[in-house]
Order: sequence, then C-alpha cells, then structure tokens
Amino acid sequence: MTVRIQTEDFDLGAETLALRAANRAVGALACFVGTVRDINDGSAVSGMVLEHYPGMTEKSIEEIIEQARARWKLIDVLVIHRVGALAPTDQIVLVAVTSSHRGDAFAACEFVMDFLKTAAPFWKKESTPAGERWVDAREADDAALARWGVQSRNANPPTD
Repeated sequence: MTVRIQTEDFDLGAETLALRAANRAVGALACFVGTVRDINDGSAVSGMVLEHYPGMTEKSIEEIIEQARARWKLIDVLVIHRVGALAPTDQIVLVAVTSSHRGDAFAACEFVMDFLKTAAPFWKKESTPAGERWVDAREADDAALARWGVQSRNANPPTD
C-alpha cells in the first residue's frame, strides 16, 4: 500500500507499470485518474487550490485502504493525491488497485475513490469569474459513499 500526497504531477504509465511489476500474481489493474475541470456548477474555473492536513490525510487514506483490503482480495493499492495550485486539465488524483481478478480491483478502486471524494480531509477552493469559492461535497458523492456502508465525515474547510 502506498499513499502519496504531493504537489508535483505524476506519470500514470510509470506508476501503473511499477505497480504491476511489483507482483507477478497481478491479474487485474483498475485505476481512476481525476482531473481539474474548467467548469463547475455552471461557472468557469480558472484554477483550484487543494489543501490538506499533513499526516492526518495520509492516515485517513491508509485506513480506508485497510477497509478495502478487508472487503476484497487485493494485491496492492496506490493513491496519489496532489495538493497546491492546479489548473484545468491538471491531474488531481490517481487510485490504482491490483488484484488477481477484475471484480475485486474494480470494486476496491471505486470504494477508495468514493471515500476520497467525500470523506478524506482535503479542501478545494476554485477560482471563478465571481471570485474564489470552497467546493462542497455533493449529495450524490455522499450517497456513493453510503452505499458502501460508510458515513461521510465531511468537515468544514480551514479558515483563512
């Protein structure tokens, strides 16, 4: 299991190649890459700043990976989440899961991503023509997490 919170971009090909090469029993690799959109909630987005609590964020993600490991037969899990200033089309997050079979990899990848979207301690502030605004989790994101039997731990963004 690897969790990295970083400002620099990641190379999807290199990361997934390394994950697959780490264990010859890998029969499936499922991954998700999230990117910055140039429009959100009907407004143009010129940039985004992601904040987190160092140490707390990694621990929270490690805990959800352990929950995924308890639910499915997994070989490895990699989560890379970027923080800092990002522009439209920049990569934000990579969740990659390896297992012997695709069903476990798909389910665990979705489970971990649903958690990251709603309950991990990250805060996003978008820059729009009307000014900056904090991005709240959507009800659909909370519902996605709830279907796994996990309650959202959404927190308020840090104060400026």
